[in-house]
Formats: sequence, C-alpha cells, structure tokens
Amino acid sequence: MEADKKKLALNIVSSKVNHKGFGAGAIDLSNVSGIIIDGDVAYLDEGTLHAKSKIEKGIKFSTNKDDVPNGRKAWIVWVAVDRTEDGAYYAGMSACEMLIDTEARKGWKILADHVNKMDAAMKRKFILEGLSDVEREALRKQLIAHNEEWWNRSAQDLKDALA
Repeated sequence: MEADKKKLALNIVSSKVNHKGFGAGAIDLSNVSGIIIDGDVAYLDEGTLHAKSKIEKGIKFSTNKDDVPNGRKAWIVWVAVDRTEDGAYYAGMSACEMLIDTEARKGWKILADHVNKMDAAMKRKFILEGLSDVEREALRKQLIAHNEEWWNRSAQDLKDALA
C-alpha cells in the first residue's frame, strides 16, 4: 500500500514540458552545474547546487569577511549549458568568491551574490571578474577537459575572457 503512494520530492522542472499546478514556475536547474576553483585547481562538484560541495562541507559561513582572517580565496563558477542544432555548448558562466579556512571550519560568502550570479549564468551572461590569471587558466582547462566539443562551440566572448 505504501508503494502506491506518490512521494513528495524535489523536482527539477524541465522547460520541455508544459507544467501546470504544483511546481509551476519553478526554475529549471537541469542545465546548470558548479565548478570549484581552489587555488590553481578547478573541478566539477555536483554538491554546489545545494551548498554541499567538497570545499563547503563542515564549514560555518558568515557574511562578515573579518570572521575569516586566515581564509583562502576559492570560487564557485556557475556554468549553464545550452544546445543548438550543432550540439551543446557553454552558454553562461559567472564566478562567486568565497573565503575558506578549513582548519577553523569557517568561511565567508554572500548567499545573495551566489544566487544572483547563478541567475546571470542561466540568463547566458559571462561574469568572470575577479578571477586571477591562474584561476582563469584552471577554469579553461577544466572546461576543455570536461568536453572539448562544448568548448569549441562556445562563444568567442567566453574564450577571450579565459584566454
């Protein structure tokens, strides 16, 4: 009998279906992922959408930078992927700064900034200000390593921003 009951779950709503009623108007996150940049290393982390990335786990975040005097700079880069008749490509991207002090288990980030930057990436914008040359190189390498065909089909603006 329990198996027959429909369980309430967090649904990622697809834009391919005309949804009505419960869940209508939900944001489609199925084509958004997060890449963590930590120093000169960039990697895809599925936990970023729920603030449970490897780097964020066990960290108590504050909105006051002074609470994290020994924090190292790290970034979440929101990446939106889109598709044309030629195939998928990196369509939008925005970087959000964080400070992480792993030893003290403290961090700094502004959640509203992360939400707004994710929204910007979903709206096909490129916001990569603040990334150092080393961080840009790490991001570029990760994007190419993940899928070189997507990189090749991506806008020249993105390639120039990460050159």
